[in-house]
Amino acid sequence: MTRRSTLGDRNRGIPEATVARLPVYLRALHVLAERGVATVSSEELATAAGVNSAKLRKDLSHLGSYGTRGVGYEVEYLVYQISRELGLTQDWAVAIVGIGNLGRALSGYGGFASRGFRMAALLDAEPGIVGEPISGLTVEHIDDLETVIKDNGISIAVLAVPAAAAQAVCDRVVASGVTSILNFAPVVLSVPDGVDVRKVDLSIELQILAFHEQRKAGGPSGVEQEYLEAVEGP
Repeated sequence: MTRRSTLGDRNRGIPEATVARLPVYLRALHVLAERGVATVSSEELATAAGVNSAKLRKDLSHLGSYGTRGVGYEVEYLVYQISRELGLTQDWAVAIVGIGNLGRALSGYGGFASRGFRMAALLDAEPGIVGEPISGLTVEHIDDLETVIKDNGISIAVLAVPAAAAQAVCDRVVASGVTSILNFAPVVLSVPDGVDVRKVDLSIELQILAFHEQRKAGGPSGVEQEYLEAVEGP
């Protein structure tokens, strides 16, 4: 199977929409690899990833991967290509700030390590939590955040703190040199140019699902219907 260099494609840049889909393709490929599948067609991979095959082929072409007609893509090599493009062939040290229920769950998630993300530090402000051993790490006080980030070479910070504290913590993290943040706090963070923030808001995702459930049930909710009837009259 022909394998050509991706350097030219990488220098041209990859669309953000494509970048957002690459982890989905990678997840599907890992499942195929675990099942012992050596090659996969674009149609099969697209179905597994939940996209159409034309979009998948276009996305992978940005990596310089075009597969082979009648054969498809080599699963192992495509895993390598996408992993390299996403930076997963490196070791990324991660710090979680805020060790409540969510922070604890994230710290114990084994999928991070297998994808190149090493949990290197846990921080919290609660005296009852500081010093506690969790998932092989000792929770450190947030007062020492700057030192912890420097000593552990933190590349990515995960914020699982209350909304009221999120911006102040974010400012300190950024001032310490971290330019990649995963934010679970229900607030929009203000950051300088060059800092990337990804926001995860589970309540918003649930609201979107509620919207679709309502439409599948056949129209507006009872409250909306009462409002429409009041406005439109008998």
